[in-house]
Amino acid sequence: MNRRAQQAPLLTRLEVQSLATIETLDLELSGGLSVFTGETGAGKSIIVDALGLLLGERAKPDLIRRGEEQLLVTGFWVQGGEEAISSRRVSRQGRSVARLNGEVVAVRELSGWAEERLTIHWQHSAVRLLSHAAQRRLLDGRCAEAAAAYSAAYAAWQAAAARLERLRTGERERARLLDLLEYQVGEIRTVAPQPGEEEPLSAQLSRLTHQEAIAGAAAGALDLLADGEVSAEGLMQAAIKTLGAGARYDQASEALLGELRTALDAVEALVPELRQIAESSAPDPEEIEQTEERLTALNRLKAKYGPELSDVLAFADKAETELASLQQDQEDAGDLAGEVERLYGALLAAGRELDTARTGAAGPLAAGLLAVIRELGMPHARLEFGLTPLPQPGAAGLSDVVLLFSANPGENMGPLAEVASGGELSRVMLAISTVVGAETPVVIFDEVDAGIGGAAAVAVAKQLAQLGRERQVMVVTHLAQIAARADHHYRVEKEVVGGRTVSRVRRLDQAEREAELARMLGGQTSGAALDHARELLASGTVASGGRKRTAARR
Repeated sequence: MNRRAQQAPLLTRLEVQSLATIETLDLELSGGLSVFTGETGAGKSIIVDALGLLLGERAKPDLIRRGEEQLLVTGFWVQGGEEAISSRRVSRQGRSVARLNGEVVAVRELSGWAEERLTIHWQHSAVRLLSHAAQRRLLDGRCAEAAAAYSAAYAAWQAAAARLERLRTGERERARLLDLLEYQVGEIRTVAPQPGEEEPLSAQLSRLTHQEAIAGAAAGALDLLADGEVSAEGLMQAAIKTLGAGARYDQASEALLGELRTALDAVEALVPELRQIAESSAPDPEEIEQTEERLTALNRLKAKYGPELSDVLAFADKAETELASLQQDQEDAGDLAGEVERLYGALLAAGRELDTARTGAAGPLAAGLLAVIRELGMPHARLEFGLTPLPQPGAAGLSDVVLLFSANPGENMGPLAEVASGGELSRVMLAISTVVGAETPVVIFDEVDAGIGGAAAVAVAKQLAQLGRERQVMVVTHLAQIAARADHHYRVEKEVVGGRTVSRVRRLDQAEREAELARMLGGQTSGAALDHARELLASGTVASGGRKRTAARR
């Protein structure tokens, strides 16, 4: 593996407990190309199912081994010397618990994390190629700058057009809101309430409406204190005179005399104030009316915008802000129409540039894919990218992108989704993985070689080995041609232990590998079959630059 592959995340170990026929599995994994082989029905795809759970695939309770209440899959990853651990536990009740580095996370979060590191190509997964979006992304990977520029132009045009549409379609509602807000703000600002003014106003109104009673009470008090024939003031003066006769001989009496004089001073000080209140004029009806109107206005505002005056003022501030925004929208509508038109022109220019970039990239990419596809047992295949103008700009361009394909001579090319068989789709997917590059550092192929043999099998093996030099590749296969090109060979075996079927996975040494290849070639391990297996391994070693035998002995 090259330096780039060595720096990418590597799945170094997989632990599986109670998954289908697996009781317990602790599998050490390495970089490069690894293959998993075994007899039909041995459960080779269980490894793929386990990794699928880490990708967030639906956890079916029937995957849990009979007699157990839960299954557990744990993947150990290494990147740059640091280890990360992802796991998924599934109970028979259907509960699923995902963890990243020991912390519980949502299955969706685990899935997103794993999708950056791992891709699984199931036998059915090539159907993803059937969508025009997938075919477009394949081509846009070769003109990413132009595609990104178009996306930005489209987003800007859409945002401006959407705002203009809101302004136009909401014109009647905006006018209604403008009238309402203008009325509300005007009503509050006309009254101009002041925080805390209610209490003094209420006290003033109470005083004005009871002024006659207040004056009468003051006059009565004044008569008792000073104006009556017998008054408190006169009695206190007499008391001072009487006490003064003996105070010169007694300190206590002298002290009391001082306090009595102080009390008289206080009474005398009250008299002018009481007289002013008692002689005050009748209440002013106009002043009472003004005070009542002010309090009524404040209470009306509180009932509509309150409950307190502070809430009324806060409502007014918010309404003024919204009013200013709506008024600005009115002013902007005219300017925005011109901006939308300008952005639409920029979008068309970016779209034409994207079409030009796609056209330039389509030929070389199709040629590269076609060269591999023809090696994979389809010598007469034809493939090209077709661009069809859209009636109006779309989110991904001015044109639709479709992959056109024909596997047989003399037949017209048609959309890949309509003319390719399942086996042909799988080989196109493999070509894409090797030519364009897999999207993740770890790639799994589950019997992608189904339905091929002979020279096509050799070509598929070559492509997988090439991908293994760039990625960590794992392949479930029944083809000896592919297994012979692997860096690491694992055999999946099924046996009966204590009346229960158990699947095991073990890494093969050189002799075991030769025997397994002989079985795959002819169903037996005779001398001739072993010689054939050794030849196949030798040819795989030569094709890979002599690294296979070393890898097999590790």
